[in-house]
This record gives sequence, C-alpha cells and structure tokens, in this order.
Amino acid sequence: MGRSNQELAVRRHWRVRRKIHGTAERPRFSVKFTEKHIHIQFIDDEKGVTLVALSSTQEGIGGKLKPNVQGAVSAGKLAAERAKEKKISAVVFDRGSNKYHGKVKALADAAREAGLKF
Repeated sequence: MGRSNQELAVRRHWRVRRKIHGTAERPRFSVKFTEKHIHIQFIDDEKGVTLVALSSTQEGIGGKLKPNVQGAVSAGKLAAERAKEKKISAVVFDRGSNKYHGKVKALADAAREAGLKF
C-alpha cells in the first residue's frame, strides 16, 4: 500500500531538516503555510531558541498577510525588516516540506530583495 500525502510531506520535511542547521550568526529561516495563515521563525538550533517570530495571527499583522503569493511577498519583506532589527543579516532557508515554488519562492525572493542573505 502506498504512503499518504501527509507521510510523504513528513519525509520531505525531515529530509530538508537533516541538511539545514541554524546558528546564532546564521539562523534558520523557517516558513510554514497553512490554509489561512503564514508563520515565520528565525531559529538558533544550537541553543534551541527562536530569535524572531512573525505570524499572520498576530495583532496588527493579520490583515496584511494572506496565505497567497501577494501575502507571501509582504511576509518576506516584513520578516527581513524584523530580522534586521535583531541584527540578523544572513540566514539558512528552511522550506519545510514545501517545494521551492509559488508562495515559498515569492517569500524567499522578497526577503532577499529586502536585504537578507541566503
């Protein structure tokens, strides 16, 4: 019997995570898209600490970030601004179980244009 889509997504996610590790100098830029929201974190894996977090569920942000390509572009710019405030300039991009296409690519490109180095 074949694997379910959820099982395949979990395997993809761990395959990506096996290769990616964030540090204080170069934190992991983690992106999660759900049906209604976008969640972004900058994580130091050595200490197990989230340095910056941003979500469309937060007050003041919710109306700006829709879970579509335009919302992903806005989220990428906003994430880069928040990272710069915390003096984060270089990151390791963690796409999770998503392909680097569509919303994920739009978010990453917007963050690069706003000054983050991948």
